Amino acid sequence: MKTIGPKDLPLAEFHNALLTAIAPRPICFASTIDAAGNPNLSPFSFFNIFGSNPTRFIFSPARRVRDNTIKHTLENVMETREVVINVVNYAMVQQMSLASCEYPKNVDEFTKAGFTPIASEKVKPFRVKESPVQFECKVVDIIETGKEGGAGNLVIAEMVLMHIHPSVLTADGKLDQHKLDLVGRLGSDWYVRASGNALFEVPKPAKNLGIGFDQLPESIKYSKILSGNNLGMLANVEQLPDADTIAIFQHMNKELYAILNRDLDKVDKQNALHQLASKLLNEGKVVDAWKVLLSQ
Repeated sequence: MKTIGPKDLPLAEFHNALLTAIAPRPICFASTIDAAGNPNLSPFSFFNIFGSNPTRFIFSPARRVRDNTIKHTLENVMETREVVINVVNYAMVQQMSLASCEYPKNVDEFTKAGFTPIASEKVKPFRVKESPVQFECKVVDIIETGKEGGAGNLVIAEMVLMHIHPSVLTADGKLDQHKLDLVGRLGSDWYVRASGNALFEVPKPAKNLGIGFDQLPESIKYSKILSGNNLGMLANVEQLPDADTIAIFQHMNKELYAILNRDLDKVDKQNALHQLASKLLNEGKVVDAWKVLLSQ
């Protein structure tokens, strides 16, 4: 295990290690305006949502590591106390990256990056038309975390209006995670695309309580075949299938039937059952996997 303290590396190197390890991060594509009415557009990946009632976002235009200067976005929100947070999808990621160039103050990144500014309804900064979801926000607080290069400036913004493009909605009017096709920030020049096989679902425990890892039989808990994710899925069920259900499945499932009727010693049979259970778990068939495992 490599152990690093905050002062053990040059700041730029340590900064990059942090950004590589704490990832992926959502991107706040922040549109602001200064007191003179000049627009600014810049992405920040020190960003997330911190409550829905009231709806609060926090993003951090950190002090530049190389020279300890602050960014135009921070100057603007200090002056006007307004911001539009635009989400970033794959279709606009290259243009968004262009907007991150450190152009001189008063240079319009909408123009430089080829984005279309559209008027907001409750705040002065423009929205990015190409962004599938835009949040108009009022800045309620700015918290400085330090004075040195790399220090954060937490911009706490309260959403006053949300705009969603119809193209990313389902038939019943809900946001579709696949259609959104969002991107997240990694370290160095790396990004991640939240689409296709990268998306997967993990059922969230709600009212029902899973049996827990401690209730797994020893032969399952210490399996050399089942992964930690497999065991987590098994431990998340509320109750185990009953004997009658297992017996029916033993006759209906051809793979299980074949394993149970093969001339195998105890270890080989257990391994075969665990392999079949792992396959079913990878298909999301948790109850069927339990039926297999309880057949040993």
